[in-house]
Amino acid sequence: MGSTRRSILAAGAAAAATAAVPRVFSQQTGTQGTGKFYENGPVRIYYEEAGSGVPLMLLPGGGLNSTVAGLKGGNPFPAIDEFKGEYRCITADLRNAPSGQSTGPVEVDRPWESYADDQLGLMDHLGIDKFMVMGFCIGGPFIGSLLKRAPNRVVAAVLAQPVGWRPEMRDRKYQGAFWSGWPAQITAKRPEITVQTADQFVTKMFETNPDFLFTVTRDFMRSCQNPILVLPDEVPAHPYAVAMECAMLAPKAEVSIFPWKEPKERIPLAVRQIHSFLKAHRPA
Repeated sequence: MGSTRRSILAAGAAAAATAAVPRVFSQQTGTQGTGKFYENGPVRIYYEEAGSGVPLMLLPGGGLNSTVAGLKGGNPFPAIDEFKGEYRCITADLRNAPSGQSTGPVEVDRPWESYADDQLGLMDHLGIDKFMVMGFCIGGPFIGSLLKRAPNRVVAAVLAQPVGWRPEMRDRKYQGAFWSGWPAQITAKRPEITVQTADQFVTKMFETNPDFLFTVTRDFMRSCQNPILVLPDEVPAHPYAVAMECAMLAPKAEVSIFPWKEPKERIPLAVRQIHSFLKAHRPA
């Protein structure tokens, strides 16, 4: 990788700010803060919409307890309120999130794929072909799945504090092994799901040949032609190294300042960069 490429990434915040140019785009109208259910066979997904404009899928953080309520909680900032003035924001509870309303089978053999089914199925249900997406925490690997499954539908993607693999996660007692508590939580809520099934699910999802961003390989990221913006973090579940590797590998990647969440005064700067990035890549 050439020195010019590295310099551009190192100055990602400044580059995005200067490159952002609003473009004319077709308005697509959404509803205002309503909660509904999308059903596909045994799967029932709770979702909400707010605002209007270009569709923006928002993937909440929270690991396997990813919910709309968690996104509204404003960690690290209230994304729906921030973007509903310019975009048709669409977000949903993750299938079988213990504190959420979405339910469905626990597909042990294809955990990541089953979540991508729900996300793309929801967009199909809403009649949306192309969309932008921003994901927090576990939303990073989810975006990896979407880029792999439907690259022509994802106009641009923002990976904010993405989770990723680090060797310490082999120990489920490690704080970054955020999935370790899910089997007990979901079986307490849904007794028809056995502890064995729930454990097999997380083992397949996070512990069977784990690496990098979980859902995609480094070779895939090298070939990815979708514009992406990465906002790195450095906590047990959000490795800085993985986030930066994504940014360095993807040909059309940009990266934010780091750290961007601390001190708190830096968050508005990161949010402005997200706005600039999305505006620069909105469909004409």
